[in-house]
Amino acid sequence: MTASYAIDYETIFRHAPVGMCISVDRVIQSSNDALTSMFGYVHGELDGQSFRVLYPTMDEFLRTGDRIIPVMNARGVYSDERIMRRAAGELFWCHVSGRALDAREPLGAGVWTFEDVSEKRPVTAELTPREREIAALLVEGKTSKVIARETDLSPRTVEMHRAKLMRKFSASTSSELVHKLVGVSR
Repeated sequence: MTASYAIDYETIFRHAPVGMCISVDRVIQSSNDALTSMFGYVHGELDGQSFRVLYPTMDEFLRTGDRIIPVMNARGVYSDERIMRRAAGELFWCHVSGRALDAREPLGAGVWTFEDVSEKRPVTAELTPREREIAALLVEGKTSKVIARETDLSPRTVEMHRAKLMRKFSASTSSELVHKLVGVSR
């Protein structure tokens, strides 16, 4: 005989094994225990906070928001891997996925999940905010031309940042750089 339980969505949300939050206009309305723990906060401390507190810099917060809008408008969902910042300042790679509750407002009310992927992909070099952005887009398999279009940079500027990343990670090819960024040794 199996026990019967009433479905309590609030309890399920709070104790889900993946970091989750509900947001409106990039402000966290409610976060679960996995999310607050992942980012080094206590239960409820992120509620009412802008997503800005989870980013290394204000510029990265703004640029990511600009990148999300066209993708959400086209697909209704967004997903990427990016470097985020814990409460104590530690940077780490995080897989982020989200869905707008109203497709006409991509950054309005939404549901977001966060997964710490730092064990697979440690942050091993000091990177500038722009290098972190370029690294995240390279990991997604995007070419310099596509990255240039998405970031409003020239392809030459993207190539310059990629060359700096290759030096910092001691990579001799772009393929080797991506492998090092994702934490796969060759």
